[in-house]
Amino acid sequence: MRISTDGPRGRTPRVLPVAAPAVTAVVLPGVVMLGLGLWGLDRGTIWRDEAATILVATRSLPQILHLLGNIDAVHGLYYVLIHFVLGGQTDAYLIRLPSVLGATAAACLVAALGIRLARPRVGLWAGLLYAASPFTGYYAQEGRSYAIVAAGAAAATLIFVHCVRRPSWPAWAGYAALVTVTAWLHEFAVLVLVAHAVTLLVSRAAPVLWRGWAAAAAAAVLLVLPLADEARGQSFQVAWIRRPGWEDAEALLRLAAGHPGAVFNTTLLLAAAAVLAPSVRRGTCGLAAVALPLAVVPPAVLLTVSQWQPLYAPRYTFFAFAGLPLLAAAGADSVLRRLPERVRPPAYVQVTAGAALIAVAFWAQFPAQLRERSPESRRDDFGAVARMAERHLRPGDALLYVPKTGRRLTETYPRAVAGVRDVALRSTGARSGTLYGVDTSPAELRARMACLSRVWVLFDAEAGRPGWRTRSPVELAKLALLERDFTPLTESRRRSGLLRLYERVGGPAPTCVAGAGPVTATDTPTEPTPESP
Repeated sequence: MRISTDGPRGRTPRVLPVAAPAVTAVVLPGVVMLGLGLWGLDRGTIWRDEAATILVATRSLPQILHLLGNIDAVHGLYYVLIHFVLGGQTDAYLIRLPSVLGATAAACLVAALGIRLARPRVGLWAGLLYAASPFTGYYAQEGRSYAIVAAGAAAATLIFVHCVRRPSWPAWAGYAALVTVTAWLHEFAVLVLVAHAVTLLVSRAAPVLWRGWAAAAAAAVLLVLPLADEARGQSFQVAWIRRPGWEDAEALLRLAAGHPGAVFNTTLLLAAAAVLAPSVRRGTCGLAAVALPLAVVPPAVLLTVSQWQPLYAPRYTFFAFAGLPLLAAAGADSVLRRLPERVRPPAYVQVTAGAALIAVAFWAQFPAQLRERSPESRRDDFGAVARMAERHLRPGDALLYVPKTGRRLTETYPRAVAGVRDVALRSTGARSGTLYGVDTSPAELRARMACLSRVWVLFDAEAGRPGWRTRSPVELAKLALLERDFTPLTESRRRSGLLRLYERVGGPAPTCVAGAGPVTATDTPTEPTPESP
């Protein structure tokens, strides 16, 4: 098949191969996604999850491996990747750049799926819808693994479609390898296998396809089991997750389908049109048979499992979002093809009109796009806290973190606390194999604070609010000593932290016992004690 385009009068018309629109349909969404991803990438701040990325990725490889034996094993492969990207720098722009590239690859892969399962214009629209979504924009600018995982899941789905249509053991082996690597970036990506099993089921796949998929899935699951076993031993990390309800499912749907209401309703109507179209035939996998399970099954499984063991968070299912733009694009194509021939516009008009409508949807969600690129888009604004600390703290000042999680400021914004003495620190995170280091004992803390006439206290976001409670003996000792021996003088507050200066009651501190003074962030004991969960 070839597409003719009329040239100037008197010249031979140009003839373009059919590959030209397919290439454009893949490349254009990638270019759009890359531009949107780089736009406003440096928000001037980071939040706690990105701080964890910097804390770990800036350490040496042996130190990273030491940490992963205690905490955050589920992100281990991602941390190693970012370790080589950062090269020891604490640069927020650099930690987000792999996510931009991951989202760019995902947009191209979504477009390639649309082409493979339908036609070039479906691929173009699906890729542009994926790129233009604020949902994608959020994770494209996040210094975490989720955009890269989404690219891996989309690539695995593309290879899966190839395996179904042209099955071979090398193709299934490649599929297994890609699913394995993606799941090692985040273990919940293994749920893409369940989505693909549902695709085989609704497509009435032949036994040979089931055997190929089963062998590949078994290999991938076996290779991911060591990570799952290690992560299960660190399940205290997700103790904050509550059991989700219907409102969580609805919130995820609204994140994916868009806002305001016109965008949301149009997306769902077009997706429904795709599902109702006759696209599934025996022995093949049509677009709806691939995209609908991809969009629905992983979130549904995680939401269901979380009724017994809460594990659900929207970011854990972002990789499944690729299914919804595919359905919406296929639904638009189905509607156009059902129009009577006499009123149906030319193909190039249809393609252009579809792209224009996506631009309108982008403009309707432009406020959300702007918000994603502002410090208010995340739970924390550590950049503002760092600038506050840099204005007030001076080399030699004593600083107490309440709780110790506030030390993420030390390693993510080192200039803000340069030369400051960490009163409670016993062992740094890098030495102890923890995220935030190990505090000294309550008795040692009392001895150290007995040397201080004045001390700055950095309260982390929650600790700076009334009613904060803790069970940690060291944190309780910090609060008790401040209340008994010190009085507050001045304070500065930001959304993610409170910096308060305390002065000793009754005048300067008495003479210190030798060796009881505060330590700097570089002082460590010879026998570090691991942090307890």
